[in-house]
Amino acid sequence: MPYLFTSESVSEGHPDKVADQISDALIDNFLAFDEDSKVACETLVTTGQVVLAGEVKSKTYLDVQKIARNTINKIGYTKGEYMFDGNSCGVFSAIHPQSPDINQGVDRATKEEQGAGDQGMMFGYATNETENYMPLALDLSHRILIELAALRRENKDITYLRPDSKSQVTIEYSDDNVPQRIDAIVVSTQHDDFGDDDVMLAKIRKDIVEILIPRVVAKLPEHLQKLFNDDIKYHINPTGKFVIGGPHGDTGLTGRKIIVDTYGGKGAHGGGAFSGKDPSKVDRSAAYATRHIAKNLVAAGVADEVLVQVSYAIGVVEPMGIFIDTYGTSKIDVSDGEIAEKVSEIFDMRPYAIETRLKLRSPMYSETAAYGHMGRTNRTVTKTFSQANGANVTLDVELFTWEKLDYVDKVKAAFNL
Repeated sequence: MPYLFTSESVSEGHPDKVADQISDALIDNFLAFDEDSKVACETLVTTGQVVLAGEVKSKTYLDVQKIARNTINKIGYTKGEYMFDGNSCGVFSAIHPQSPDINQGVDRATKEEQGAGDQGMMFGYATNETENYMPLALDLSHRILIELAALRRENKDITYLRPDSKSQVTIEYSDDNVPQRIDAIVVSTQHDDFGDDDVMLAKIRKDIVEILIPRVVAKLPEHLQKLFNDDIKYHINPTGKFVIGGPHGDTGLTGRKIIVDTYGGKGAHGGGAFSGKDPSKVDRSAAYATRHIAKNLVAAGVADEVLVQVSYAIGVVEPMGIFIDTYGTSKIDVSDGEIAEKVSEIFDMRPYAIETRLKLRSPMYSETAAYGHMGRTNRTVTKTFSQANGANVTLDVELFTWEKLDYVDKVKAAFNL
């Protein structure tokens, strides 16, 4: 019997994502000037206020207030009427040195023997239902908000948009797990107050359905365009007026959108957030590494769908174990347990090996903090960072290294594909 599956996304202006982006901007700046920095930084944002808290071990000194303000302004909170803007909000820092009790389990005489920064389990997932090996409902949810943000910045076809927004897509699947159609789309977007409530809501609905959605569809491959039809149920700002939003409408915290950040509810999640953590924290680095494994396994033809789990003990170099689930979609005549054993031979999952393989000690994290950490485009960009003393550094930074299909040939060779 056909079934429905739903995923959501939130925009860069959502209060939790504002917090994530500030935390990851701090990570990038610390790593830009000291690649060995150890950072765990949490951010809280609310009406007119930003609170930074966490632990840092680094050789560099940063103007954290300036970094937070620049991040907020870049998102689009630049007007006093939003009750939260980068130029006037208060920024309070309660960042302090990292505990030596934790650090002794991570730093070792040789980097190769670096222990895991925490215990826990991390998951990676991939499916061949989209070109970027991501679940379709989440991929479409992200695309909707990326396009909505583009329309906001263009300020041409739609001129009343504010930064805070959410999306949700419900897909109907067949019994054999193939997407058949889009059943429903939800978009809630913050907006200026530009008239009578009923007039505003009618205008917003018309613009979302007739301007935003066609722009999203036009950028999709043809087989996905066919999933859009006139029978889709649209829920546009279903609660009504949405003028008060962002951190003034809801307090935001780092790490509260872990399902948006990963696979939209498909696969599994170990519970650890990513933003604000340097790569010695396996919550982050091992989640990227398992995504890298899962994507390369699916791309190599091992299975149509793959879940990878890895687990660690704090301070211990080798992982506790690797688990693979192909959901019955395996295309090779070996068990999932045997696949896991072979994966452990192909991919070195020691923390330092992960950092090195995926180049995680570079300042690549600001770009991950909105619209998902997975399924993004691997590319190289040039970034410039400034210290509090005026010193600058310009670096070429490779982004989303865990999305590379650079192990496909090794996987094929290992499984005789």
